[in-house]
Amino acid sequence: MVEAHAGYKGEETPSAFVYEGIKRKIVEVAARWYTDTHCCFRVIADDGQRYVIRYAFDEEVWELVMQERS
Repeated sequence: MVEAHAGYKGEETPSAFVYEGIKRKIVEVAARWYTDTHCCFRVIADDGQRYVIRYAFDEEVWELVMQERS
């Protein structure tokens, strides 16, 4: 599950997500990029870890793609 809000351009921007049953607040969106089908975000969560989350435009579905281990 991902919580999101409208960003400064009106696009959805993630603000929190649930990973392994724990809700993580996003403290920083470190990067954002677009493909034809997705909007992807590299985020830093309140646990200090980096994650990649993406939003599928057609399905209107969020997905946690990976956790970047430090």
